[in-house]
Amino acid sequence: MKLGRLRLLLALDALLMEGSVSRAAERLEMSVPAMSRLLGQIREIYDDPIFTRSARRLIPTPFAESMRQRLRALAAEAEALARPQRRASDGITLDPTAWSGTPVIEAAPLAARRSILLEGEPFPEAFALKLATLGKAEDAQKRLATYIATVGAGIGNSRPLTTGEAEDAFSTILGGGADPIQIGALLSVINFRGETAAELAGFVRAARTHIKDPDAEATLPIDLDWPAYISPKSRRMPWFLQAALLLAQAGHKILLHGLDGGSGTRGKFTSAAKAIGIPVCTNIASAASAISEHGIAYLPVAGMSSQLHRLHMLYGLFETRSPVNSLMPLLNPFDAPSIMMGVVRPAYRELHCDAGRLLGCRNLTVLAGSRDAAEATPFRSSTLLRLVDGRAENLFVPAMPEPMPYPLTGMTSLDYWRGVWTGAVPDERATEIINATASTALLTLSGGNEDRLEECRTTARNLWKARRTDLLPALSQLG
Repeated sequence: MKLGRLRLLLALDALLMEGSVSRAAERLEMSVPAMSRLLGQIREIYDDPIFTRSARRLIPTPFAESMRQRLRALAAEAEALARPQRRASDGITLDPTAWSGTPVIEAAPLAARRSILLEGEPFPEAFALKLATLGKAEDAQKRLATYIATVGAGIGNSRPLTTGEAEDAFSTILGGGADPIQIGALLSVINFRGETAAELAGFVRAARTHIKDPDAEATLPIDLDWPAYISPKSRRMPWFLQAALLLAQAGHKILLHGLDGGSGTRGKFTSAAKAIGIPVCTNIASAASAISEHGIAYLPVAGMSSQLHRLHMLYGLFETRSPVNSLMPLLNPFDAPSIMMGVVRPAYRELHCDAGRLLGCRNLTVLAGSRDAAEATPFRSSTLLRLVDGRAENLFVPAMPEPMPYPLTGMTSLDYWRGVWTGAVPDERATEIINATASTALLTLSGGNEDRLEECRTTARNLWKARRTDLLPALSQLG
């Protein structure tokens, strides 16, 4: 191997450990510009971004994450070889027990140690030995403690979980085998550092296994999974529900699942669904029945798993998101071949695409928006992050002229929202949002490239003109 290539590998190891160009440069005792140049060379060699930037640190791509363990082993061996080696003198074998005794003065804590050890303690091989020892435990709480130690031991002493580790950790939580303090510790540490695609994929696999009924019949084939986990603080009208119903009337089978902050079935989201005849279900079996009969259903997270619902409710204690919020858009309970989701945070859009690829998603579209529900914003230019037959593609969508909003006069917001569907309220702006959302869903379903977007827009407009407005709200009482 050329010396320059070895230098790049050691630089990549430092970047993975530190999650920061400046800290990695400090670790290797080089300038920040020099480390930035090395990162550029690494990206060129591997033809991979290597990192995406979040608000707090660099987040490794799935490719970079897959190299972490091998790079750490290489760097640890290099560090071990670089340290002075002890030798036995004159062929005499030294017996350490014969020289044991009580020190005259105990070593002062911290201050007597070399600074390099303060930053890097314990050495990687010692950290690996500790984790290996903990990992032998069969007890669920001790095993979960291993994963908390893995991600939470501090800079230089921790690493993200692998997909298998994340799956096991979250399975322990979902199975009720974790201490409440452990749940808060693991979720908070991972959220503070930022989830990796591998961790997110592991959490999703655990959640899918948790909600799957082993005694149930074969999964109902549906076309599109449409997650909608709306913040309880949202005051926007859920126009995407009308777009989903358009596609269901056209023969596509769609599952909507989510959480809207309401209590039971009295939340804003469920009220809107019922108002236009979308069945609101209380369990997976009733959702399957509703989709089979009507082509669409909304399933609250509590209907899939009370444990997942309770984990969602931790938001009230944390007042911040957790990895549970991140995994739900990828849950895909019925294993649909296509998923369309909305993700608010820019850094998380690529994260969900990368995790979707690790999970084997074929067709996936991530929309930017002001809430975690897939609803188009046609009056602002945007970029759709997509997986098309498993390949990552980005699609830039230019902004459309924005019509004047129709004023709310003498109607409740729910009556107004339903009036747009029935045609009683001629709101051109709302109609454009619905059609743009439906056309994006059609493009996701088809797996087509950007050339088909205009064709999908025409189809969506035709579906809107031909929609059935005579569906009875009673249909939504199923389940």
